[in-house]
Amino acid sequence: MRQVPGPLPHGFHPRNDGQIGMVHSWDMSTGVDGPGTRFVLFVNGCPLRCLYCSNPDTWHMRDGRSTDVEEAMDKITACRDFLLASGGGVTVTGGEPLLQARFVEAVLTRCRELGLHTALDTSGYLGARAGDRLLSATDLVLLDIKSFDPDAYRRLTGRELAPTLVFARRLADLGIPVWLRFVLVPGLTEDAETIDELAAFAAGLGNVERVDVLPFHKLGAVKYDELGITFPLRDTPPPTAELVERVRAQFHAHGLRAH
Repeated sequence: MRQVPGPLPHGFHPRNDGQIGMVHSWDMSTGVDGPGTRFVLFVNGCPLRCLYCSNPDTWHMRDGRSTDVEEAMDKITACRDFLLASGGGVTVTGGEPLLQARFVEAVLTRCRELGLHTALDTSGYLGARAGDRLLSATDLVLLDIKSFDPDAYRRLTGRELAPTLVFARRLADLGIPVWLRFVLVPGLTEDAETIDELAAFAAGLGNVERVDVLPFHKLGAVKYDELGITFPLRDTPPPTAELVERVRAQFHAHGLRAH
């Protein structure tokens, strides 16, 4: 069950030494956020506004809860033996974790000291904020590439694609394993030529261990209703099984493991 840290103290401002972060919640998952069973730490704040985002409640740092590194590590340490036995570890996601890069670095470094596998789930847009020390404490990056077409990427996210591609190449140069994540949205990200270009790019990096083709869903629509904001893709259908298999086959054709 997802748990939420304690309330934000009145007048609180995050310290800039990385020891306090703005956290949304934590949860346990298996098979979707990295290998084995994962302790998943959700942080607040994201510079993207993806049309299909299922977590609009993580967009703003101000909506998070103050959590220092010691509190986070107490939760993680309590699960350590179970995580190790499952071949799992800790994944930091969001929101966008690299908006709070120093806090994430501190947590992942401590997790490494406990012998835990570490994963960073990011869009890569803020990859320049990931310092060498943060990446040296990262065993796996779950890299979300929304589209390989710059115009489509801008329409989907409100931001530019280029920083993500720069970050992807940097991870390849460092030899850090990547699981590529691609959300398949009918009418928006299904273009066969663009997917082939993305698959060719990923295959050329040499460090992409697998590709997760994630069918668009509307499970987060209720959060938009609760927040009183419009869900842009409310009328968009999920992809058919045939479309999902076509896209997976395109990645397979480039020698990539696609799920």
